[in-house]
Amino acid sequence: MNCPDNAWLVMTDFVRLLKYLKPYRIIFAFSVVLMIVTGLLEGATSLLLVPIFDRLSGETSAASGFLDLKRYLPSGSEDTWHIIALLLIGFTLAKGVAEYFSSYSMSHIGQNVIADVRAALYHHIIHQSAPFFAKRPTNELTAHLMSDAAMVERSVSDTLRDLLRESVSLIVYLALLFKFNWRLAAAILLLGPPVAYLTMAFNRRLRGYINSRQESGAEMLDVAQEAISSHRVVKAFGMEDYESERFGKAARKQMRDQLSAMRIYFLSPIVLETVGIVAVACLLIYAQRSIGAGQMTLGEFVAFLFCMFKSYDPIRRLSRLQHDMQNGLASASRIFRVMDEQMEMRDKPGAVKIERFSHEIEFRSVSFSYGAGFDLPVLENVSFRVRAGEMVAIVGQSGAGKSTLTNLIPRFYDVSEGAVMIDRHDVRDVQLASLREQIALVTQEVHLFNDTVRANIAYGAYERNDSEAKIREAARAALADEFIGKLPGGYDTVIGERGLILSGGQRQRLAIARAILKDAPILILDEATSALDTESEILVQQALNNLMSGRTTIVIAHRLSTVRRADRIIVMDAGRIAETGTHQDLLNRGGIYRRLYELQFAEEVAQTSVFA
Repeated sequence: MNCPDNAWLVMTDFVRLLKYLKPYRIIFAFSVVLMIVTGLLEGATSLLLVPIFDRLSGETSAASGFLDLKRYLPSGSEDTWHIIALLLIGFTLAKGVAEYFSSYSMSHIGQNVIADVRAALYHHIIHQSAPFFAKRPTNELTAHLMSDAAMVERSVSDTLRDLLRESVSLIVYLALLFKFNWRLAAAILLLGPPVAYLTMAFNRRLRGYINSRQESGAEMLDVAQEAISSHRVVKAFGMEDYESERFGKAARKQMRDQLSAMRIYFLSPIVLETVGIVAVACLLIYAQRSIGAGQMTLGEFVAFLFCMFKSYDPIRRLSRLQHDMQNGLASASRIFRVMDEQMEMRDKPGAVKIERFSHEIEFRSVSFSYGAGFDLPVLENVSFRVRAGEMVAIVGQSGAGKSTLTNLIPRFYDVSEGAVMIDRHDVRDVQLASLREQIALVTQEVHLFNDTVRANIAYGAYERNDSEAKIREAARAALADEFIGKLPGGYDTVIGERGLILSGGQRQRLAIARAILKDAPILILDEATSALDTESEILVQQALNNLMSGRTTIVIAHRLSTVRRADRIIVMDAGRIAETGTHQDLLNRGGIYRRLYELQFAEEVAQTSVFA
């Protein structure tokens, strides 16, 4: 990307970030006014140097106008010193109060802005479709929410505050320099173009290094999270050293990017300071001649020098602030990039709200592929119907398209061809919320939250604010009430991340209780018992029987013994329906289902003989 385009993107991100300040514009204006007051009080303190040194030297000011404070001071020397002392104290106290409230106001704005940005980003992320989450690692998204958002907050509350405050101070000091000697002040302004050029050059290089550093930091986080979350596999295969080496390479890459950024960060103020000092040395010679010619008094010369050196502080700080501002803008750019990525399943204009499911689910000539480089069809020309109250099992080898089939019903993905119909409505034409109200899902991998047992059971129906009695009734139906009662806090026990303190069967029964409480008419069971031992499977199967009662159920099963009671079994093979029928019909037919059944039966017999 060329520099003009890059500069345009930076400005676009900056303007977009400023829009988050709009709700706080009154507080922001108040803070800016206080910053101006702070700058004026700093300037007033500097003006006091003129009468101090002129009184000491007995000179008369060559300046005139309302900025000549000696005009307002009494002629008595003792009274003058008293007033000057009081003014110094008063200006300092007033400046401190103004600076405190301006800083606190900007921090208040920064904290509110970052809360708004995080909320908007999280709202955007959580509403995206399944392909969005398949494309972006979890660590990347959490890094945007935490570290990138923190950098934006720093830019708004600290960097923007300092930028405004130092800019006001610089303007005040420049005004005073022109007041004391406009020729010298104009000569100082000649430094502006070279300083601006150097600053822009440093900014361009710094932004590139910062972007690279943030990307390498996200890569390092991905490597760490992947290895830590898979620690059992890492240890089982003796890959600790390999993973340490992977992380070390990622950490060193991040370190190199950080050092490259810091080289610019530390070099830029040194270069700018050197340029400034060389110019100041030349100006001092000219100033000495002005004093000799009577164009300035000693007090004005001292005040000029003071303002000149004080004006350097804002310039130096502004040059350092570029690092923090570039950090914040780079983080904002990363956040906005995610927010601009729209992969959300949205309701069509005029989408209808469907009432409680009562008729049938129909797959009408459905074909599907994931796209984005994965264009091979996962499903091809699939057609079947599931009547209300019916239990239909879907079986087949891994990769046959079973889970993909059920992901199309709640519209986690949209079909590539054909249509999925619910009560004669294409799921793409109905309101997504009303569609998903009809469906409860229980999967092999149970997703529980680091919250209480009660909150996890009531998760799918939190808006209804169900009573304690209904929650306990759902737990009893899921055969979970007994083990819940043995937990330290009962229903108030916090179960840890993903239900860490529970066994696999207990987690599964909590998931079933959650589905029972939701009371959805359509139930999807995706390998709900395949990861359990025999004893746990028996309990979970009993709970599932309670859950399936009176509901339309679609079961994906690996263990064929669990689908014998199904009203109909659909056998998938390579994305197509190969066979359909009851358990006995398919066994008698002697096709794919029978082969799968016999292979599984032989495997179970072999396992029994091994462990006998």
